[in-house]
Amino acid sequence: MQVPMYIAAQLMGSILASGTLALMFKITKEAYFGTLPVESHLQSFAIEIVISFLLMFVISGVSTDNRAIGELAGLAVGMTIMLNVFVAGPISGASMNPARSIGPAIVKHVYKGLWIYIVGPLIGTIAGAFCYNLIRFTDKPLREITKTSSFLPSASKN
Repeated sequence: MQVPMYIAAQLMGSILASGTLALMFKITKEAYFGTLPVESHLQSFAIEIVISFLLMFVISGVSTDNRAIGELAGLAVGMTIMLNVFVAGPISGASMNPARSIGPAIVKHVYKGLWIYIVGPLIGTIAGAFCYNLIRFTDKPLREITKTSSFLPSASKN
């Protein structure tokens, strides 16, 4: 029951935010705030799969693995998003989240290539989570592997 409610909340938030932007600003076709493929649909589809895979792989590593260093989780996720936007932004808009593309498309009635931003991130995130779980080779906590409980105290001693 939580997953459908989460999806509904994401979609409603995206639609409401897009509607607010559309009311506040005069949005022309050139200033469309949604995501559109720049080159071919296949190229945008492939890059959306790759960047969604990378994002989910990092999120799985820093948030679900008890061996990860929790103090740096936000930095790792944020840097992954920044890298994804720098690399894929000029190609596909770097959506990485279907709701981020569906909201503006519904509000402004621009549906060109919308399937890319729904199917690509779904494939990428499922593959990212699957691959991370596949390569987890031990259930030992990070403390036992590295003999420290945190990265930050050991870094400040040096």
